[in-house]
Amino acid sequence: MSMFSIFHISGSAVSAQSQRLNAVASNMANADTVAGPDGQAYKARQVVFQSVLAQNGMDQTDVGVQVVGVQENQTPGRRIHDPGHQLADADGYVTYSNVNSVEEMVNMISASRSYQNNLEVMGTAKSLLLKTLQMGQG
Repeated sequence: MSMFSIFHISGSAVSAQSQRLNAVASNMANADTVAGPDGQAYKARQVVFQSVLAQNGMDQTDVGVQVVGVQENQTPGRRIHDPGHQLADADGYVTYSNVNSVEEMVNMISASRSYQNNLEVMGTAKSLLLKTLQMGQG
């Protein structure tokens, strides 16, 4: 594995964490939304990652992290009794999204730190490559 594979691996991780941050932002934006006329409330989304490991005969630029999908959380949303609400059902309940703001904040912090760590890995690899080139000059 060459030093340049480090950039590909970290870059794929940065891209994956970026998608995770976008999902968290979408979830947070819809945390207090209510079910629409179709009766369906917003469902929290989670990005699913998969490691791609090197195998015999595999191009080394194919290793890293990839997003394999986005799953919707199937937990039922909060139901609050508010018969005066325009979107209340026949029993007087309003269904809100199933987004848990605390969990989303934890996901955001985790994704942000992973993103930063992978940028740091790329910066360190760049610095090491530059030092190696400088050694060859002297």
